[in-house]
Amino acid sequence: MEQQPSPLTGERRPLEIIRDTESRLRRNLVKFVYPTLPAPLAEQLQDQSLAADESWQEVTALEEISDRQLQPQRILVGLTFVGFSALLVCFLLLYLSLQHPGLSISQQIGYYWYQYIFSVCLGVAGMLMLGREAMRSR
Repeated sequence: MEQQPSPLTGERRPLEIIRDTESRLRRNLVKFVYPTLPAPLAEQLQDQSLAADESWQEVTALEEISDRQLQPQRILVGLTFVGFSALLVCFLLLYLSLQHPGLSISQQIGYYWYQYIFSVCLGVAGMLMLGREAMRSR
C-alpha cells in the first residue's frame, strides 16, 4: 500500500506515517500470534485489527488536526503517566512493607531498584508532558 504525497506539502503527513508504522507492527504481531490462539479468540483479534485499520483511515482522512485540538489529549496522557506512577510507587511501598518489614527503606528500595526507577521515570515523563503544555503559547 503505497502512500501518495500530501497535496499541501508534497510529502506524507505525520498521521499517515504513524498509521503506516502502527499498522505494520500490528499486522506482524497478529500474523505471529494468530496460529497460537484458540480459533474464536484468533478471529476476534483479526476482526479488531481490521477495525483498527478502518479507524486509522477515518483519522487520516481528516484534513488537519491542530495543536489546539490535541492539547486536552496530551494533558490527559501526562496526568495518566503521573497518576500511574504514583500508584506504582504506592503499590511498591505497600508490597515492601508487607513482604520485607524488617528492612530499612533504603534496603527495600535497593532490592527493588529497577521497579522504583521505572515508576519514578514514568512520573517524570508525565510531569515533563504537563510542563510542556503549561509553557506552550496560546
